[in-house]
Amino acid sequence: MKESDMRELNHLLVSVFNTILKIEEAALKSSSDNKLSITEVHTLHAIGTGIPRTMTEVAVDLMINVSTLTIAINKLVEKGYVSRCRGEDDRRVVRIKLTEPGQIIMEEHEKFHQNMVSQVVESLGEEEAKVLLSSMDNLKEFFRKQQEKLKQ
Repeated sequence: MKESDMRELNHLLVSVFNTILKIEEAALKSSSDNKLSITEVHTLHAIGTGIPRTMTEVAVDLMINVSTLTIAINKLVEKGYVSRCRGEDDRRVVRIKLTEPGQIIMEEHEKFHQNMVSQVVESLGEEEAKVLLSSMDNLKEFFRKQQEKLKQ
């Protein structure tokens, strides 16, 4: 690939990443009464709508330490989007889960992502969609390897 194409690709990737974050946050704020940052929404996403999770499980998914997550969870509990519950077998284990308002935010967040993906693939042919999917998978793998290097 030519150097000018590499610069253009870099510009596009950075621009798309930043734009997604800004639009995602604005879409969430306009679609509900929440005052959450996109980081807080991604924390809710990491908690998920399934069974309650431990702080360590969520911190690992977010690639942050538990003390950083504790600060975020305290704010989300105060805002009413997350609740804490003690383990029945071991009362020292604290699990976190989304409250009903937290689940509503996650539904809105998921709708945003579904709409975004639909808009992206709507004008693509089947082969173009496969190339995009493969390219995004390669990008994800690159970032996964970079994360592993940072952990070492």
